[in-house]
Amino acid sequence: MAGLQGGGARAALPRGLRGPAARQPSGGGDMASRAAGATERERGSGLVVLPDEDKINKDDEAMAWKLLSLAEVSIMLEQDIAGVEKSLEEFLNLKHRLTNLKEAALLDYYVSGFWWAKGLDFSSVQIGGFLTLLNLLLDNLETYHMTLEENIQELASAMAGIGLSNSEISSGFEFFTIDQAKTIINYVKSSLFQHYTLYEYLFHSPREELVTGDEKVVELVNPAQAPFPAPLEEGLPSDIYSNYVALTPGEEEEEEEEEATKEPEGIPAEKPAEEQVTVDPLMGYTVEDIRSVLGQLTNDFISNIQSEIYEKLQVQEDTYSARIEKLKKA
Repeated sequence: MAGLQGGGARAALPRGLRGPAARQPSGGGDMASRAAGATERERGSGLVVLPDEDKINKDDEAMAWKLLSLAEVSIMLEQDIAGVEKSLEEFLNLKHRLTNLKEAALLDYYVSGFWWAKGLDFSSVQIGGFLTLLNLLLDNLETYHMTLEENIQELASAMAGIGLSNSEISSGFEFFTIDQAKTIINYVKSSLFQHYTLYEYLFHSPREELVTGDEKVVELVNPAQAPFPAPLEEGLPSDIYSNYVALTPGEEEEEEEEEATKEPEGIPAEKPAEEQVTVDPLMGYTVEDIRSVLGQLTNDFISNIQSEIYEKLQVQEDTYSARIEKLKKA
C-alpha cells in the first residue's frame, strides 16, 4: 500500500488497464523497488528459490507478484493466522501497527483477504493476484483519490477478459475463473466498497494527537485553626456555626477559664458598693441570637397549631365520610 508510515516495502502497481505506464509510488521510499528485489531478498535470507520459478513468473501471471513474491505466498500458506499476520507485517514493512491506526487497518485488511482466499483453496498464483488486486484498489483510493464510482470501474476493468480465450482485452488477472471472479467482486463489495467512506477518512483525514491528561487547580478555602469542617449549605447558618460550633482552641480555653472563675450558682459574690452596677440581662447576646431563639419558638408554636388543625380536619373528614357511606347504603 502506497504511503505506509515508517517506510514502504512494496511496488506500486501498473495501471495497465488504462495504459502501459507504470504507477509511481505515493510515498514510502523504496516501495518501487520491492518487486524487483524480492528474489534477491529471498536468496540473502536463506529462502529456497524454486528452480522453475522463472517459468511460473511468465507474462500472463506477472500481476500475481506485484505485491508479494511466490516464495512469500508459499511461506504464508504453511502458517496459521498469527503467523500470516506476523509475515505480512514483515513483508509489507508495517512496523508501527500497534500505535498507527492506518497500518493496523491495512494489516487487518490484507490478513483477512489472504485467509479468505486460502479458505477457498486458491492457488499460490491466485492468492498473489488477489492481494495485488486489493492493493490496486486501495492504491487508487489513497494515491489517486478515486471516488467509489471510479474504483468500481477499475474493478470491472480488472475483471475484464477473465474466462475469454485469446481475448484482446487483457487485465493481467486471467488466472482466475469466472466463478472466482464473481466471488472476488462480492468480497470486495462487502469489505471495501461498503466501507469506502471510512477508508477515505483513514487515508485523507488528519488525526490530531489526543489529550490523555489534563491538570486543574482548585483552590479550597479553609478557615484558620478550625477544628471542624465548614457546615453544609443546608446546615447551620454560618453565624451560629462560627459563634457556637467552630470555636478555635484559644477561644475554648478562654471560655473554660471564665467558667472556672465563676461563682457557684445561688452564691453571688460580694462586690464593693462602688462596683455594683446594673447589668443588662441581654448583654452578650447578638441580634441574630435573639432572632434565632424567637424563630425557633415561633416554629414550635406554629407546628403545634398545625398539628391540632390537622387532627380536627381529620376528625371532620372521617365524620363526613361515614355520613356519605350511610347515604349510599340508604
